[in-house]
Amino acid sequence: MYKGSCLCSTVKYEVRGDLGPAIYCHCSRCRKATATAFATNAAVAASDFVIIEGESSLKAFDSLPGVQRFFCSNCGSPIISRRDTMPEVVRLRLGTLDTPLPAPPAAHYFVASKAEWYEIHDGLPQFA
Repeated sequence: MYKGSCLCSTVKYEVRGDLGPAIYCHCSRCRKATATAFATNAAVAASDFVIIEGESSLKAFDSLPGVQRFFCSNCGSPIISRRDTMPEVVRLRLGTLDTPLPAPPAAHYFVASKAEWYEIHDGLPQFA
């Protein structure tokens, strides 16, 4: 089991199952949502993701039709995103984990739209 929380600790959650492979996402939406060069995410079964505290502070933003990004309305920490076409999966923002990751990120995605000021210097696979 994994535990996590937002910056102000208002929203607390548990992942009561496995994390999918961790990845770095360089798409422009993830960059805007995190205000960084990339987001570090992992897919999680929606049934395994449980808000244990602060659910009323979790708010959603429709970043695209059918795509919602959930964040703490108090501190702004991004927690998960969800697609209407994949209701069985949420994408967890790994920076909110309070427990260690079982393995480091495995790849970089959407590098064709990465920030022009950021250079990738590791040997991980990269996907346009």
